[in-house]
Amino acid sequence: MATIARTPAKRQRGLIRGHGTPLYRQIYERFRQAIATGQLRPGDRLPSVRDLAREFATARGTVDAAFAMLAGEGYVLSRGPQGTIVSPDLNTAAATAPGHRSIASRTRPQAHAEPRLLQLGLPALDLFPRKAWAHTVAREVRRISPADMTYPDPAGLQPLRQEVAAYLASSRGIVCQWQQIVITGGFQDGLDLALRLLLRRNDRAWIEDPYFPPVRAALDMAGARLAPVRVDADGIRVTDGIGQARKARIVVVTPSHQSPLGTALSLPRRLSLLGWANSADAYVIEDDYDSEFRFVGRPLPALKSLDREQRVIYAGSFSKTLFPGLRLGYLVLPDRLLGQFVEASATRTAGHDLFKQRIVAAFMAEGQFARHLKRMRKLYAARRAALVDALEVEFGEQIMIALKPGGMHLVVQFTAGPRDVALAELAKAAGFGVEALSARTIAHRSVDALLIGFTNVAEQDAPAVARRLRHALQPGLKARPDG
Repeated sequence: MATIARTPAKRQRGLIRGHGTPLYRQIYERFRQAIATGQLRPGDRLPSVRDLAREFATARGTVDAAFAMLAGEGYVLSRGPQGTIVSPDLNTAAATAPGHRSIASRTRPQAHAEPRLLQLGLPALDLFPRKAWAHTVAREVRRISPADMTYPDPAGLQPLRQEVAAYLASSRGIVCQWQQIVITGGFQDGLDLALRLLLRRNDRAWIEDPYFPPVRAALDMAGARLAPVRVDADGIRVTDGIGQARKARIVVVTPSHQSPLGTALSLPRRLSLLGWANSADAYVIEDDYDSEFRFVGRPLPALKSLDREQRVIYAGSFSKTLFPGLRLGYLVLPDRLLGQFVEASATRTAGHDLFKQRIVAAFMAEGQFARHLKRMRKLYAARRAALVDALEVEFGEQIMIALKPGGMHLVVQFTAGPRDVALAELAKAAGFGVEALSARTIAHRSVDALLIGFTNVAEQDAPAVARRLRHALQPGLKARPDG
């Protein structure tokens, strides 16, 4: 039976008002640290939101936001009326010596073995072309030679880099030499590598607000001082960023389809961003995470395609286009950075799995990759339409959904005014993977909305899934928000 957790020592000091860190973030950090150091153990039950709000002399919504972030990262699990507990699946390490962070504080909690309903960021795993993929794998196994068993090139397999260069030229408008491409272990690995080489501790870095959680985690780990820059209908507000941190070293952006709002960075702001980066000797890391899935017209050209002064590091990944378990991505680098990135890659990983690189290169060369993307664009458009229709049938005028030209998730606002963090908790308790938009903000409050993935909901299943979601959220929709 889970025990009620004792109050973390740091919590008794209260919250710091008027501090640069929002109150919900302070609560989140204290509980995360208590879990990471073993002060709170797997299965421990946390105090109620009401009790914590009273103890901290803050609104319940502030505590809700902190709990939503903890739940979203897998640290805690909501058990409905039974309360919230530290995730039993969490593999925490004992506290280390003073001055050293524990292993648990440096790693993410274990992911769920099975995808959750409406989970964000997952491609349609049910319709991955397994037969074509297996055929490519079998052929590459037969072709393996002793040379393929040696240490790989730390920059990546040449045929894969050539295929990526050709793909980017045709689909993203990026003209580059294959030698400018470095293969990574996915977007997060590429981002960590870039920050390790280009950012010193306490350097300023722009981050979109609202943000993509892995980007925030990487910048925090690198010791950056964040400048949260508001995002509106035209993307990141470049003039606001310049006003906050003119001498920032790094900015991480999602210009084609902002994560999570789905807006595209306008051409004037793209040019303004590149002009600032050149004058400030800064670098722009472009996360082009799901630009392939645009349902109206052709995909937008990448920011990198406008980069005449080589200030943009383009980061791509196969996690959304193929499957995340592959753990392969790539960076397109300015010439002047290539040498140090390859050298650092060699010392960090000694290169990435050569066999996986061969398979992806062959899959692309055969045209299977392009056919798969074309099929997924059509499929996602149909699945999105089906889920939107089903949600509107179930929720009616209680919701507003502003469809974007592309993407892999919906932003669903609830007109009755319930807090999105509370709704997200109810949904997660019922097995859904939806997230609260407001939990992804730092300094600029956004509208309350749920982020809902649609890629893994078959058209015929959409009505049942929407009905199940309405049942899960019904207690929150009936309750009136706190004043």
